[in-house]
Amino acid sequence: MRYRAATLLWRAGIAGALLCGIGLLPWLTRTDPALTILKARSADRNPDPRVLADIRDGLGLDDGPFHLLGTWLGGLWRGDAGRSWISDTEVTPAVLQALGASLLLMAAALTVAAVTAALICARTLWLGARRRLGGRRAGGAVSAMLAALPEFLTASVLATVVGVQLGWLPALGWYGPRWTVLPALALGVPAGAVLGRLLGDLLPGAFAEPWALAAAARGLPGRTVARHAVRRCLPALLPNTGLFAVGLTGGSVAVEQIFDIPGLGRTTLQAALAQDLPVLQAGTLALVLLAAAFAALAALTTRLVVGTALKDGALPSPHGPKPPAPSTQPFVYGGLLALVVALGLPRDPLALDTGARLQAPSLTHPFGTDALGRDVLARVAHGALDTLLLALAIGAAALVTGVLLGLAPRLSGPLVDTVTALPPVLVALLVTAVAGGGAATPALAVGAVAWAPLAAHTSALLRQERAALHITATVGLGAGPRYLLRHELLPAVLPPVVRHALLRLPGIALALASLAFLGLGAQPPSPEWGLLLAENQPYAERAPWAVLAPAALLALLGALAVTAAGGVRRSRRRRGPVDRHQQALRARELVRSG
Repeated sequence: MRYRAATLLWRAGIAGALLCGIGLLPWLTRTDPALTILKARSADRNPDPRVLADIRDGLGLDDGPFHLLGTWLGGLWRGDAGRSWISDTEVTPAVLQALGASLLLMAAALTVAAVTAALICARTLWLGARRRLGGRRAGGAVSAMLAALPEFLTASVLATVVGVQLGWLPALGWYGPRWTVLPALALGVPAGAVLGRLLGDLLPGAFAEPWALAAAARGLPGRTVARHAVRRCLPALLPNTGLFAVGLTGGSVAVEQIFDIPGLGRTTLQAALAQDLPVLQAGTLALVLLAAAFAALAALTTRLVVGTALKDGALPSPHGPKPPAPSTQPFVYGGLLALVVALGLPRDPLALDTGARLQAPSLTHPFGTDALGRDVLARVAHGALDTLLLALAIGAAALVTGVLLGLAPRLSGPLVDTVTALPPVLVALLVTAVAGGGAATPALAVGAVAWAPLAAHTSALLRQERAALHITATVGLGAGPRYLLRHELLPAVLPPVVRHALLRLPGIALALASLAFLGLGAQPPSPEWGLLLAENQPYAERAPWAVLAPAALLALLGALAVTAAGGVRRSRRRRGPVDRHQQALRARELVRSG
């Protein structure tokens, strides 16, 4: 009971600090909020000092941010989130309407994600049900490329091809179920590919556990064993599923912009850009509460699935049975990526040739040219250095931070939920307000949220490993916390978390690309891949090669990350009961000698 109260207070403190930071946003950016509001209300109106003074007086800006925040918080107890500074309408109905649209889109996207994950894991389930898995995991290249698809690019292609050219489904608006199909596909397919990879990474270990071997020996149908194997993997997968659900609600800003969906992410973005604090604070609070609800639902579902085994220390160790055979795929994908970079680096990425605008691929320009006649091969090669090195640096920092915080779930749990609820665009704006603009702003914004899924995965695996039978026996024989952490817990948790970090590497590059697409990342004439996609997206119909080149390299990066992740395995062999007993005896001797 005391732990729950402390967790609730910690969660409330984090949410309060976040809302205070948002309330200080106009003052942190050292801009006049009255001027921003005037431009949002009427862009053509001159900023007359008397008009600005009237705006400050009408909104109470001269009273300071803390007075405004206190007044806003006081109205929340009555269900009143204030009135919009831009439209002068009530905030609560507008935010609830946007939340409803986002929840409907999230549900449709999660359905697509579940189907995608099932298709990716179908082969693993089929082989495991027939005891023919042999250490093989879910297919790599296809799922990796699906996971590396930029959501905004997928949304643009679907809207243009399926919605406009073929006319099969509506491309704009939000008027009924048919309008949810294309945005749900754009959001759900990449998310489902990542979830499918995580589930496929866990399934071989579940099929190798004693209960699965006993069930097969008793002649139970393979589909029954496969169904229970999926259930066995759910506790480690549910935290990340909840993070995906919250991310699909608040983080789908680019997709909502493309399809003109009045969702909560888009509403929050517009409020942040216009410094409409009542709407921004209400939208952020709704996202934080939604994240807390999903975290509680994931914890409850985990308890229902696992039962009392988690408390009683009666779970088998959730590791794969044996590492797969070495593969040459990482070298193939890495070689292709290196070849493209090597061919493009000698070329000038900034050289303009207006007479060669939007030319198709040729011997002179193997990847064609863009709208200014610049060589696309040169731009993607030079952009690869910035994008890949930056993504690697952010990924490494996120891995270290996620593992360290994941080892302290009581501290990191509420923080993970809150961080995940924030749209990356809002984080970028907050980082810009605190640290100022510059080339490092996108990296700081992405790095501020990239560690959260890894921390959630670490905590989930750590919880299961601590409940394993051999851990219970080792503790009973006298092993201390330091010995358990060094020799049992970290060797069991680190390999799957490192594989997860590698799977997230294309996602980090995509997050940087999304910020560039929304105008908050790299600026022209930088050849960063996200900026290349944003610059060339309006010409996708006339010159698809200008968009396909950076998109294909992102997909290639995803395939490289996934296949390289397959080589990260627990180095020690899987021990049987006798080996575990012998190790426990050695642990007791070490404790006595220490």
